[in-house]
Amino acid sequence: MSVQLFEQLFSLKGKTALVSGGYKGIGRLFADTYAEAGADVAIVARNLEACQKAAREISAKYGVRAIGKSMDVHKTDVVNRVVQEIEGEFKKIDILVNSAGVPGSEKPVLKMTDEDMDDVMNVDFRGLFLLSRAVAKGMAERKSGKIINISSVLGKISARNMAGYCSSKGAVIQLTRVMALELTRDNVQVNALCPGYFLTEFNREFFASDAGKGLIKKMIPMNRVGQLEELRSTALYLATCPAFLTGADIYVDGGHTIQ
Repeated sequence: MSVQLFEQLFSLKGKTALVSGGYKGIGRLFADTYAEAGADVAIVARNLEACQKAAREISAKYGVRAIGKSMDVHKTDVVNRVVQEIEGEFKKIDILVNSAGVPGSEKPVLKMTDEDMDDVMNVDFRGLFLLSRAVAKGMAERKSGKIINISSVLGKISARNMAGYCSSKGAVIQLTRVMALELTRDNVQVNALCPGYFLTEFNREFFASDAGKGLIKKMIPMNRVGQLEELRSTALYLATCPAFLTGADIYVDGGHTIQ
């Protein structure tokens, strides 16, 4: 593929991307990928210092405008205010990546408290809904936009002691489909990325253990966990995908969900 054709298909110059949870993990990968493709980037999460640090690093590395703001995604007034601030600074939001999330408590259902369920649903589902609603209004008015919701293989399959997380990620897939259906006439595409197990700073020790190696052997046909860099091409595709793609849940999981 020529450089000219690549830029024609995948350039994000002139675009603005908002990434929740964008200072680390999958969110940071999306933020870096879009900045490298030419997009200006806004990073939001509760940790203001971490967001601002990531924004400075991205701006210095890729030469784009990048800002970091504090946002508690499950608080309606905060979400609406920060979205308005970002739209005021960048004039528009072309791409939204809903990456903010928490794993929740690892307890059997009978031992879960109300707070255990509320904690994960507030961030992983309610927060995604609130931020999508706030950003989609501007997208619908401009008749252009792409929303990318980070779900999980556990939105499709189940796991013991993960009721909150599985429920929230399953709800994300259904919300993605409904939003895609409702927003398609406004030329706003909504898709879900459902990653499998990827190596991060938080799970590295577990996957190096006998228990982690056993899980890999049992659950993943490729017999390994993913590397975050392996999501880069999918991230770029979802931000530049054809207008005929919407309402999809895309699994990048080493074959986890085909067993």
